[in-house]
Amino acid sequence: MYTIGIDIGGTKIAAALVDAEGKIHRESRVATPADNPDALIDEVVALVRELSEGQQILGVGVAAAGFIDAEQANIIYAPNLSWRNEPFKAKLEAKIDVPVIIENDANAAGWAEFQFGAGRNFEHMIMLTIGTGVGGAVIVEGKMLRGGFGIGGELGHLRVVRDGRLCGCGQHGCLEQYGSGTALLRAARELASSSDPIGLGLRALEEEAGELTGKEVYRAILERDPGALRVLHELGTWLGEAIGSYVAILDPQVVVIGGGVSAAGDLLLDSIKAAYLSHLPARGYRPELEIRVAEFVNDAGVVGAADLVRFALR
Repeated sequence: MYTIGIDIGGTKIAAALVDAEGKIHRESRVATPADNPDALIDEVVALVRELSEGQQILGVGVAAAGFIDAEQANIIYAPNLSWRNEPFKAKLEAKIDVPVIIENDANAAGWAEFQFGAGRNFEHMIMLTIGTGVGGAVIVEGKMLRGGFGIGGELGHLRVVRDGRLCGCGQHGCLEQYGSGTALLRAARELASSSDPIGLGLRALEEEAGELTGKEVYRAILERDPGALRVLHELGTWLGEAIGSYVAILDPQVVVIGGGVSAAGDLLLDSIKAAYLSHLPARGYRPELEIRVAEFVNDAGVVGAADLVRFALR
C-alpha cells in the first residue's frame, strides 16, 4: 500500500504517492496560498484526493518549515506561512479519512536520505541542508531525534560566533549566518565590491548580470574562479567546524550534506572534511565519520514525509 507525502513550501506545495521503497508513483504540485490557512488546507485535501484516486492509502505525512510539536500534530511556528500554534493535523484529519502526521521539512528530507539515500545502512546520521538557511536532521539508533518538545535538531542555530550576525531566530552568531547559501552570496558580493584582486572575476560577473545572484556565484564556482572558491572554502570551513562540535555530542556515523549549495560537490566537501578533521575532539583516538552529498534533490521532503507516516503506523 502507498502513503502520500506533502511538502509545504512558501511558494509551492509538492505532493507524491510513494511506495514502501521510497519510489514515487504519482506526483503533483500547486501554488501555496501562504496567507490563507483554510485555503491551504483545502489545497492539501485536493492533492490527497487526486493522488489517492483508485488506491488504498495508509496515511499522509506533511512536511513544513517550522517548529512541530512532540505529538506531530500542531505547527507551533512557521515563519514563511505566518502560522502560530496551528492545529494542522486535526484540521486535515477532519477532511480525509486516513491518519496524518506533521513533520519539520528538514527532518523529512533527512529521513529520506536515511532510509533510501546517502545515509542508508547507518543507524546514526546527521543531515545538514544548506540553502537559504541551514536546516538539520538527527537520526539516533534508527529513529528521528525530536527532543522533549518536538523541536530538536535545529542544527543551523548552533551559536558559532559570540555577538555575531543577527539571525532570523532572534539570536546572534548562529551557524546559519555563516554556513548557508545566503551567507555564501553575501560573502561573494562583499568580495566583489572590495579592492581585493581575487574578487575581479566575481566583480566582472556582477557587472555583466547587473546583480550578483546565486546563479552567477555557482557559475563562478564551476569555472574555478579564485574568489568564488575562496568564499566556498570559508563556508565549508564553518560547516566542518560545526560538525566537529556535533560529533562531540551526537557521535554520528555519517553526515549528509544537502540543499542547493551541495551541488558544488567535492569542491564543498573537501573544505568541510578538512575543517571537521582539524576540529575533531581526540582526533587519532576515535573513529572518523563519513561526509556525503545527499542523493535526493527535489523529492526528499515528499519521500521522507510519506515514509515517516508509514514508520509511525508500524
